[in-house]
Parts: sequence; C-alpha cells; structure tokens
Amino acid sequence: MTLAAILKGLNERQREAVTSPLGNTLVLAGAGSGKTKVLVSRIAWLIEEEHLSPHGILAVTFTNKAAGEMKARLNGMLSTPVLGLWVGTFHGLCHRLLRRHYKEANLPELFHILDSDDQARMIKRVIALLNLDPEQWPVKQAQSFINGRKDEGIRPQHVHTLPYGPGKTLLNIYSAYEQACQTAGVIDFAELLLRTHELLRDNPEILNHYRQRFQAILVDEFQDTNTIQYAWIRLLAGEHAAVLAVGDDDQSIYGWRGAKVENIQQFSQDFKNTQIIRLEQNYRSTATILNAANALITHNNSRMGKDLWTDGATGEKILVYGAFNELEEARFVCERIMMEINQGGSADEIAILYRSNAQSRVLEEALLRAGIAYRIYGGVRFFDRAEVKDVLAYLRLLVNHNDDTAFERVVNFPTRGIGEKTLDDLRHYAKSEQCSLWHAAKTLLQSGEMAQRAGSALSKFIELIEQLYQNTQSMELDEQLSVVIQLSGLHAHFSKIKGDKSESRLDNIQELINAAKQFRYEQEEDEEIPLINAFLAHASLEAGEMQAGEHERYVHLMTLHAAKGLEFPIVFLVGMEEGVFPGKQSLEEPGRLEEERRLCYVGMTRAMRKLVLSYAEIRRQYGREEYHRSSRFLRELPHELLDEVRVKAKFQAPVISRNKPAAIPETSGLSLGQSVTHAKFGQGVVLAVEGSGAHTRVQVKFREHGVKWLVLAYANLAVEL
Repeated sequence: MTLAAILKGLNERQREAVTSPLGNTLVLAGAGSGKTKVLVSRIAWLIEEEHLSPHGILAVTFTNKAAGEMKARLNGMLSTPVLGLWVGTFHGLCHRLLRRHYKEANLPELFHILDSDDQARMIKRVIALLNLDPEQWPVKQAQSFINGRKDEGIRPQHVHTLPYGPGKTLLNIYSAYEQACQTAGVIDFAELLLRTHELLRDNPEILNHYRQRFQAILVDEFQDTNTIQYAWIRLLAGEHAAVLAVGDDDQSIYGWRGAKVENIQQFSQDFKNTQIIRLEQNYRSTATILNAANALITHNNSRMGKDLWTDGATGEKILVYGAFNELEEARFVCERIMMEINQGGSADEIAILYRSNAQSRVLEEALLRAGIAYRIYGGVRFFDRAEVKDVLAYLRLLVNHNDDTAFERVVNFPTRGIGEKTLDDLRHYAKSEQCSLWHAAKTLLQSGEMAQRAGSALSKFIELIEQLYQNTQSMELDEQLSVVIQLSGLHAHFSKIKGDKSESRLDNIQELINAAKQFRYEQEEDEEIPLINAFLAHASLEAGEMQAGEHERYVHLMTLHAAKGLEFPIVFLVGMEEGVFPGKQSLEEPGRLEEERRLCYVGMTRAMRKLVLSYAEIRRQYGREEYHRSSRFLRELPHELLDEVRVKAKFQAPVISRNKPAAIPETSGLSLGQSVTHAKFGQGVVLAVEGSGAHTRVQVKFREHGVKWLVLAYANLAVEL
C-alpha cells in the first residue's frame, strides 16, 4: 500500500494523527469526526511506513463489533493479511493472556467465564451459605460492591471498612465469593482484568515479554476506561511503547459503571511527551446541530476544550416542542414521524431517544396506535436468553464438572425430582470440604448417606452428564450441541410449552446450533484451547452484541446511553424536563450534572439532518402526575437556533355560573361545572376543556384524587344528569 493510499480522504488533523512520530499521542476525537478511520489508517501507517510488524501492535476497543470492523477495514486496506496483530476488547485480550498463562495466574487450564447472571447465581449461593438474610443483603447490592472493588483493583484483604456494619458483611460476601470462584475454577468479567493486571505485575518475565513485543498500543474510547483498565494500559506500555489514545471527554457518559473521565485528562501527565491532537471537523451533523451542541457543552467546567464544525449545510433549526403531558408528547412524535414517512422518508432513518427505559411505554403505545413499526434497541440479547443459557450450562458442565454455577442451573432443569433439600445437603458438604458440588454429589452417593429417592434422581443426573461427555467427545461442536439438547430433555421441555413461546425458544436453541457451526468454520486453526471451550468463552464475551435483523424498516427506540456510537438522519430526544433529564439525583451532585449534560450532548450529536427536542409540562411518575419545568439543557441552547412550538392550553377559570353552564364544543358533550364519574377516580366536577376531536382534553377535580387532566377519548367519563 502506498503512502498516498493510506492518507487518501483524510483532513489535515486526521493526517497529523495518522502520521505523528512514534510516541505518546492523545487524539481528542469529537462526535462524527472519523476516529475509526484514523485508528485504522494509523495501524496501516505503522506497518507500511514505520515498518512495525503486526506482531508488535496491540489495538484495544470497547466492543467486539468495533474490533471486527477494524480488522475488516485493515484487511481491505493492506495488500497482505494482518497476521499476529492483536485487536480486541479489554476483556477479550485479557482472556487471551490468561489462557496462555493460566498456571502463573493460578487458574485451571479450562477455566470458564461467568457472565452477569451466572455471577449473580453464585453470589446468591454464597449469601445462603453465610446464613445471611437475602432480603437484607440483596444479590444486586453485593454484586455491585464486588465488581466496584475489582474495577478499582481492590482485593478483599485491601478493603478498608469498619469492623461492624454493612461494609463488613459485604466484605465477607466478597471474600467467600472469591473462594467459591477459585474452587469452581471460574472467573467473572471484572476478574478478567484484575487477574491479568496481577499476572503482569507479579511476573516480571511475562511483563517484559509483552513489553518487548508490543511497540505500539492503540486504545479506542479512552474516556470510557475505568481504574483497572487504565492501570493495565500503563503497566503494559511501560516506558517505551508508543501509546495512542483516542477519545472524547465530552462523550464520557459511563461514570455510573466505573468509567473515569479523569483518565483522559490525566493521560498527558502519566505518559511522557504526549502530543495532543484535536479532531473537530464533523462529517455527520448540520452546522445548526453542531453549534447548539457546542453551546450546551461549554456549560461544563471540567473539559479539555473542543469545538465541532462542518463545511456542510447549515441545516434547519432545531424544533423544540412543549407538550401538555407525555401522551401529547408521544402523539406529536408519531405525527412528525408519519409526516416524514409521507414525504418519502424511511422509518429506519428515525430514532427516538430517552433518558430511561421506563419512558418507552407511552411511546410504544402511541406508535402501535399509529401503525408505525418500531424496535427497542438492546432488547434481550441472544446469549442472555434463558433457553440459550440453559444449553450452554450443560455444555459448561461437560467440560468442567466443577462449575458450580452451571451445576445449579441444570441439575433439576428440566425437572427430574432433585429438590432444594438435596441441593442444600450438597452445598453444606461442599462448603465443609471446600469442594465443588459435583464432587460433593459423587462422594455422598458413594457413601450411601442420601435418601433413596433423592439419591436415585441425583445419580441419574450424574450418569446423564457422564454419558453426554462420552457420547460427544468425537463429535463436531454443533453435533455436540444437538445431542445435548436432545438427551438433556431440553428440546422435549420447550416443545411442551404452549403457544409462541415454545416456537421462539426452539428457534433460539436451533440458532445456537447454527452459531456453533458458524463458529467452527470461522475459528483460526492455531487456536490455543479446545473448540468447545473457545465457543463457551465466545458466548460469554459476545453477550451484548445486537442480534436483531438490520434490514427491516422500523423506528429505533433506545436510551441515550444505548445511542452512543450510532447516527440517524432524524432524532427525537424526548422527556427534556427538570427531574427527568437531568434526573433528580444528578441535580444534587455537580459532577453528575456534568455527566448528564455530556449525555445530552451525545444525544444531540446523533442527529444528522433533523433534531427534535420535546418536553411535557405534566408527566405521570411514580403513580402520580408531576409538574415539571423544561430542562435547563434546553435553556442553555442559543435561542436563534431553535424553532419553539408549544401547546397553548386554553385554561378556563373554574368559576361556575349559577344560571347557565359555560358552552363547550358540542362534540365533547360536557359543560363546565358538570358532574362526572370516572371508573378509577370516582366523582368529580369539570373545570376546563381544551382541544377538539380526538385530542380533546378535559380537566376534572375529583373528590378524592384532586385535579386531573384526561384525554376525553380514553377517559370514559359518565355524565351525571
């Protein structure tokens, strides 16, 4: 590949980032500024112009999708295949290192990775073994505590807590959980990073090997790194590797899950002679959208500074719609979508973004009524589906009989007469002897101490697993899965379920067989572990990738967090109210408020041509109607860039004439002061009516429930004569 080919289509700043001397570089890449293109071109430059071997380059991404895209683009750019180049996520790369050095990491050769659900199951079992009340010590709380400590690089022995109180108990759960994982030969996602960091830190010869190997390290989405990820990069780089970090402090929106925006701000202090390059030219949005986003983000104090610009069109003003309530807001969004489609637009060009998933319900109902096809982005993921996890648990137990999480999931599924009492006996024995549940089952069966019925059922399960292991040894991966699904009874179990659920679940386990077959074909020949183990690791690491079809035409619904990295010609950002966005909690913490503003910035910069911002004056939350003022983020946008539309409520004074009721549009059939009855709210008096036709609203003061605004078409009010 020629120099000209590598640099083709790059602007001045992009070219500077790609061709910068071999050293530490921080690329502040604004939204839509072509950072993926820069990263790929930089790797090509290092190989072709700096003559680095692909073997000496490490590229770290945050999603498997991004890693795959990077590899595909590189193979398209370079004349020879990129062999030896390590491209992957933090978790994927750490998994690779731990497989290679499992002995030094104090792990079994064929260790398994626990996903979030598996981890929760194990923590639940630990809480039970510690005789703690699960109501008082919820699994989610303990899970968050454990993962939070691991993300900070802190083992139980390094946690500072009072000798009493909740902190002490959570620490005990953490310690017991670590012991349980070590016994079972399993690790969780957070452990992948922490264990790898410790492996490199405590084994100088291994660390020196990789420091000598990797001359260049490239990290994408650097603003999303947490403490242990940052420490891992620093440790691996040492003093000599050239680190190129690409990120945007204005798009740091994952503080709630441990990401530290401070890492990108600290980079130039921790990595010597850092060159900072800003990518500010945007290839996505109109000038109006960019100018508004720039104005918004300047209200954050702790930022490195950057102004997006485009040489593209100015574009139309941002539409700001003030709705009466969330129903009105959803109706308006649907009307605008229909207008776009009727004018030749496509549904798949449109996205509706919201702060929390709970906001989707009203929007979904409105879209259904309007006959607009939609999809919730980020529904239940393929490898997270219960039936898929059931099959994989059987597979895990075949390759590692000591996997307690897998054992507990399938020992009595499908039901085979093994009750909780039997399982409790196994757990107590396993705890006392510091062994796995499988070993406990084998030992207790051999001793003859178990009740006949329970012993018989447990014995059949053990025999089933051993039979499956023997029968599938010489089979291909997809054939192994087919046999497991049939002989375990899973296929028969799901076939018995009535209706669509049965079909859906059977389709999913069939798709798992297809996935295994595809995995077999795509797997590299030099894979260092057995195919079945590689597939199980793949399933754990890939959990989170979107599995829905990409070619159907539908409106995309998603949270603002899910929207990061995506773009759409038309974007609706709904729920722009104080207490909703920004949320109530963020209003109490200045740092949180800045992250909320960054989230708004991310949402706005998803839009390419049109951006619509909306809010509701009244929104039903927590079972009651709440009045909100518009979001401060709206008020921080330049007025000249906005086209504001607001429903003017025709409020009428609740003064009732003694002689004659006020006239109301005949279509409503109601008069001011008229007594009405509602099925839920009981008796009330009409105070005001606004709108016409299907959108007529009525304000009623109910005796027991106060003043309510109701959409007349859905209220079903009974008039008292």
